[in-house]
Amino acid sequence: MAKNLLIVESPAKAKTIEGYLGKDFLVKSSYGHIRDLVKGDMGIDISNNFAQTYEVPSDKKQVVAELKKLAKDAEMVWLASDEDREGEAISWHLFETLGLKESKTKRIVFHEITKPAILKAIETPRSIDYNLVNAQQARRVLDRLVGFELSPVLWKKIKPSLSAGRVQSVAVRLIVDREREVNKFNASAAYKITAEFSTGNARELVKAELPQRFEKEADAEKFLNDCVGAGFSVDSLETKPAKRNPAAPFTTSTLQQEASRKLGYSVSRTMQIAQRLYESGRITYMRTDSVNLSETALQAAAAEIKTAYGDKYHQPRTYKTKSAGAQEAHEAIRPTYFNHHTVPGDSSEQRLYELIWKRAIASQMSEALFEKTTAQIAISTRKEHLIAEGEVLKFDGFLKVYLESSDEDEAEDSEATGMLPPLSRGQELTLKVMNATERFSRPPARYTEASLVKKLEELGIGRPSTYAPTISTIQNRGYVVKEDRDGRQRSFGTIELANGTVTKRTKTEITGAEKAKLFPTDIGEVVNDFLVEHFKDIVDFNFTANVEKEFDEIAQGLQEWTKMLHSFYTPFHQEVETTLETADRANGERLLGVDPTTGKNVYTKVGRFGPLVQIGENDDEEKPRYASLAKSQSVGTVTLNEALEQFKLPFQLEDYQGKEVSVGVGRFGPYVKWGETYISIPKNEEPLSVDQARAIEIIGEKITADAPVAHFQEMPVTKGTGRFGPFIKWNDLFINVPKAYNFDKLSQTDIEELIGKKIEKEANRFIQQWTAEKIAIENGRWGPFIRFGKEMLKLRKNPATNDKYTPEELASISLEEVKKLIIEQVPNAFEPKKASAKKAAGTKTAVKKKAPAKKAAAKK
Repeated sequence: MAKNLLIVESPAKAKTIEGYLGKDFLVKSSYGHIRDLVKGDMGIDISNNFAQTYEVPSDKKQVVAELKKLAKDAEMVWLASDEDREGEAISWHLFETLGLKESKTKRIVFHEITKPAILKAIETPRSIDYNLVNAQQARRVLDRLVGFELSPVLWKKIKPSLSAGRVQSVAVRLIVDREREVNKFNASAAYKITAEFSTGNARELVKAELPQRFEKEADAEKFLNDCVGAGFSVDSLETKPAKRNPAAPFTTSTLQQEASRKLGYSVSRTMQIAQRLYESGRITYMRTDSVNLSETALQAAAAEIKTAYGDKYHQPRTYKTKSAGAQEAHEAIRPTYFNHHTVPGDSSEQRLYELIWKRAIASQMSEALFEKTTAQIAISTRKEHLIAEGEVLKFDGFLKVYLESSDEDEAEDSEATGMLPPLSRGQELTLKVMNATERFSRPPARYTEASLVKKLEELGIGRPSTYAPTISTIQNRGYVVKEDRDGRQRSFGTIELANGTVTKRTKTEITGAEKAKLFPTDIGEVVNDFLVEHFKDIVDFNFTANVEKEFDEIAQGLQEWTKMLHSFYTPFHQEVETTLETADRANGERLLGVDPTTGKNVYTKVGRFGPLVQIGENDDEEKPRYASLAKSQSVGTVTLNEALEQFKLPFQLEDYQGKEVSVGVGRFGPYVKWGETYISIPKNEEPLSVDQARAIEIIGEKITADAPVAHFQEMPVTKGTGRFGPFIKWNDLFINVPKAYNFDKLSQTDIEELIGKKIEKEANRFIQQWTAEKIAIENGRWGPFIRFGKEMLKLRKNPATNDKYTPEELASISLEEVKKLIIEQVPNAFEPKKASAKKAAGTKTAVKKKAPAKKAAAKK
């Protein structure tokens, strides 16, 4: 048995660290948190100064039991969870739950998983930082209080199953507010003048633009007419040096933003990949708001730049973090070894690592030097000047490695500046073409995941560890969707001067197309408006940012955490009580107008099954009529005429091949019904636009899709594309088709191979099965497991042998033995629901623990 037990959060990290330490160390993983606030009630005793009741979840009991045994046998236990507040809390939970003693426990932290960093941490241990623990406890308790008290208000006043969170609600408000800004925006048009000149050399072109714009078409047309036959010359020429500096190394926020812009990764995916890179020792800790680089890193970067690019490319730099509450003791995200330009791993890991390496190395490189030239071009018939700009790169500096991206909508505003040919003052230029193009002002840009992170950081809301879960949560709750949306066609005017003739034309363009933008759902808007009306502080940007500052003060030992919670909870709880008593139900109802056919009021609102339109009042003798809104419509923007259109559904078309044809909207979306067959209408296609010809086309596609593409054992094989990709169907078996196969050109051999593998897999799937009880022992990807209804449960050790079950034991295990194994993980599995609830209320065995106010208090 090893003398030292070192505990980290993840098995990947444990494997990496174990290779750096000798035989005296055993490295084990806690698999994240080993306990949490109890479920089923709040888990917090407010009257007892917010004391918490913790429990070890069923899936962690085996981990805890193993760690307890190892800790008891070890001479020293090293707690090596991450260095942030969450990591400190994990160490505290381990200390408490494993029953560790201070004399046999050491806390170590490191910013990178390298051998020198690990050995240095071992040499400089410390004790648990209870200020950091208290800060994490304060956040956890406050968020539980908000969620636990606010959610029932939403259930009663809006609809069941809703929930609200402190930071998430603010994020939703940002998206709702932005959407309403976009919807209220009225575009204004103006004419932009651009021109293209020749210097006399066929290969040399000068592009210029008029600095001002004309609001009226007539003024723009007059300008071009005045330029017919005019002379153009270079009136002034100014050349001056310019430079560009590199961006700071990545923080969590800037990495998430840049990975979104450059690689197209979602915020959560970026963090998952970064976690893997960190745990395998490739990069430093990925949850940080600091842009500092350690002295070791600066020296390593300098050495690599000089070796790879030369001395003139190196320029040492230090950066200062701008975000509030940043922890300067931490380091920016950087490669652990600057001489590793790439790393092994899958393509996503390689691409993200390359981005981190380039950003970090560029931050220590020389500035890029340019020569910027501005030419003013005089017009003989007008007093205005056209401006031509160009720049020449004199020294690439950091641009040799990396150029920071800008947000998509910002990038559209700036056009790349090219090079100008050699020009001289007074030089005559020949006009090739001049255009006046009608351009429209744009509304504020909707948020992407990356720009929302940027905004949250600017407001001081959330911290590096909260951005990704916040954005995932608001989407999972159905308050926000991330999607692409098609643009609409718009006409714009152009006026062209070429060969002495002015020509006017009308052209069209697609405007308003969105790519991976965040949109609020109707229920998201209703919940947001309710919270804004009744819980102003919860969705107030400044209030939420100040709460974050208070957490920072707790972490620094400047504020007592329970006092902070009392100051928050007392007024908040009173708001909850008042709202439950006085607030009306909310559904976002909006009066659209009067139905011209019936003379009744028409409303739109969020109903039990989604957004709808209603004709008539609820208290009329004749019941109101209802119709669902189309997917492209929303409660906040739908018009009366658009809403009334929905009452045309379902509608009948002509019969086809002797079967009735109709179009409607059902639970799973719009459909064409042909006889008794329901055929989904493609995504983003409006059902009201489906006519007879289109319906026959959709039916034909269904017939083709359902037609056998082959036969196997005299039974048909069909193809399709589902939620998990392309598949073939045979004898009620759905078989996924991997990318290795050409789905469009599957051969008979391919089909037989795919079906054969599926039959073999299904035959080996069940070790034992008790159909009536919905219990089975199955072979899974990571070994055998118990399937109980929809639950997938671990196979614990055989109590008789205290070892893993052998294949022979699993083949002969009885149903009663399996039920015992199930009860260990789902205690109330086989009890009636009512009895189960009563028993759960009466048999709670969790122990109340109170986060220590400080280390001294813990010793007492």
